[in-house]
Amino acid sequence: MTPESLAELRLAATVNTLRTCQLFAGSPPPDLKNVAAISVLKNLGKGEYLFHERDPSRGFYVVQKGAVNIHRVSAGGKEQVIRVFRAGESFAEGTLATEAGYPADARALETTQVLLIQKNEFIGLLKRQPELALRMLGAMSQHLRVLVGLLDDLTLKDVETRLANWLVKRCPNPESQTPVRIELTMTKRVLAAELGTVSETFSRTLAKFRQQKLISVKGKTLTVLSPARLGALLRKNLGE
Repeated sequence: MTPESLAELRLAATVNTLRTCQLFAGSPPPDLKNVAAISVLKNLGKGEYLFHERDPSRGFYVVQKGAVNIHRVSAGGKEQVIRVFRAGESFAEGTLATEAGYPADARALETTQVLLIQKNEFIGLLKRQPELALRMLGAMSQHLRVLVGLLDDLTLKDVETRLANWLVKRCPNPESQTPVRIELTMTKRVLAAELGTVSETFSRTLAKFRQQKLISVKGKTLTVLSPARLGALLRKNLGE
């Protein structure tokens, strides 16, 4: 294979990744190719950091495969997961408009590939193609609604309610009596952190749900035995 053919394959793979990203939803092929041309592929091993809080921003990222844990560490050394981003999702877009650097740490949860959309080059592209910026604003507003929803979930009063809410959201029909299998794509420790708790409390809550015959657990598979019963518990906890 010639270097030219290899470069074309890499460009096509990058365009395909961008096409799956909500941020570029509706962007025509020429725009995707322009963004791909200023993208850099980054390979990360499990546990490797992509950036640390306050590092100067080199741009924003799109996950091609794997998963990236965005978190902050408190003065006491406690890690609080903000969100885990997976294939097709973008993060750190907000650093395009500031010189303050990255607001959190980013670490690969597994072998991961991300695309770095280079900051200066991307800003230059937006200046030349303002219609691309307008399309991105629409996509980012949807992204913001998702983040607000995650924040709402974390304000629920206790871990039991937050876990019940997380499980019910993943049931196609929350009123059904038919069991629903949920395959975890993360470790239980990471899920616990996403729910704003620690592994020990998360495990106790899982055990409580098992005792109540609300769920069963086998490896990384959680089965909601009755979405309707779990939904009733959630509504009771919320005072509805």
